[in-house]
Amino acid sequence: MAKLTQDELLAQFEELTLIELAAFVKAFEEKFDVTAAAPVAVAAAGVPGAAAEAVEEQDEFDVILDGAGDKKIQVIKEVRTLTSLGLKEAKDLVDTAGAKVLEKVAKDVAEKAKAALEGAGAKVTVK
Repeated sequence: MAKLTQDELLAQFEELTLIELAAFVKAFEEKFDVTAAAPVAVAAAGVPGAAAEAVEEQDEFDVILDGAGDKKIQVIKEVRTLTSLGLKEAKDLVDTAGAKVLEKVAKDVAEKAKAALEGAGAKVTVK
């Protein structure tokens, strides 16, 4: 049997009906143990994995003051220590609900700031 070129194969496939072509694809997949849809599924599955990896590698965090608690003066002192703000600015920051004490800091710095503020009686969130 002579080997057919790609153009000759395409000419033969053009003569088939859609049902015959579907049957051919199914027979081809069974004979050679392949699936025509596999490359599409692999490409689509790779995209969410890359997004998840980007989320896991977060290296900048914000320290957000949710509330000063009962010991407002101690919290103001900690805010001044962490930010080197003046007394009035630190007080205004503590009085503002949801204020960012530190922005875009490393994880260890954020955790230390959270521990210091919680030690003073504040409620803190790290994002």
